[in-house]
Amino acid sequence: MEGGNRLLIMGGAAGTALLGRFVELAGAAAARIVVIATASQAPATAEQVYLQRFSDLGAGTVRALRLSCRTEANAPTSEAVLREATGVFFTGGDQERITGTLGGTVVDTLLHTLVAEGRVVLGGTSAGAAMMASTMIIGGDGPGVTADSVRTGPGLEFLPCVLIDQHFAERGRLNRLLSAVARYPHELGVGIDEDTAILTGGDSFEVLGSGAVTVVDAGAATDIRVPQAGPIALAGARLHVLPAGCTFHLTGRSPVTGPPSVERERAI
Repeated sequence: MEGGNRLLIMGGAAGTALLGRFVELAGAAAARIVVIATASQAPATAEQVYLQRFSDLGAGTVRALRLSCRTEANAPTSEAVLREATGVFFTGGDQERITGTLGGTVVDTLLHTLVAEGRVVLGGTSAGAAMMASTMIIGGDGPGVTADSVRTGPGLEFLPCVLIDQHFAERGRLNRLLSAVARYPHELGVGIDEDTAILTGGDSFEVLGSGAVTVVDAGAATDIRVPQAGPIALAGARLHVLPAGCTFHLTGRSPVTGPPSVERERAI
C-alpha cells in the first residue's frame, strides 16, 4: 500500500509473516528498528523477544529503547535514538502505561512527526495497537452492550477518528466494541483478530494476516441511546468483517472486498 502514514497495527500474537512484513516496510536488511516495551510489566523480557525475532527476520539493526518514565521520554538521548530509526515497534502489555509515560513528551511529538513525514513505519501489537487510536479502549468484559461494558481513555492518536480493539475474535470483544462505538459514534470501531493487522496508507487500510478485522460504523445509525444503566440502543449501524486482502477507505467509510462472498455485512 502506497502513500501516507505507515502504521502496521496488529491484534496480538503476531506470526512470522506479519513481523516479517514490518521488517520489510522498515527497510529489510537496511532496517533500523527500535523496540519500545513500555507497556510490558517485564520490559527486558519483551525487548529480548522482539530483538531476536526481528533479527532472525533479517532486520539490519535492532535495538531497545527503554522508556519507563516521562523523564526518559523527554531525554535528548531518546530523541537521538528515534531519529536514526526506520521502524519503531511497541510491544503488548498495558496500553495506559504507554499513554501515561509518553503522552505529550518529546518522544510522542517526534514519533508523530516522523510518521507524518514518512520517515518511520510505526508498528504495535495488542496494547501497542490500542494506543494508536484517538479514543483508546482500556478494558471491559461485560456480557452485554452497555455503557459499563467498556472502559476508555485518550490514545496517542496516530490513527485519528478510530477506536481499536485487539485479540478481537479470540476474546469475544464485539460487545465492548459496539458499546464503545455507541458512546463515540463519530469514530469507527476496528476490532483486530490475533495474527492479523491493518496496514494504513493514505486514507485507507489493508487487512493482513490469518484472521479478520471487524469494522463497526455508527455513522448511518438511525437511533443511538446510551443510558447510564442497562442495554444500549444502536439501530441502523453497519458491520463489516474483512479478511486478508480487503481494504477499507476511512473517509468514505467503505470496504473494498473483491468477490462479494469475501465480506459479510449485516445491520445491527
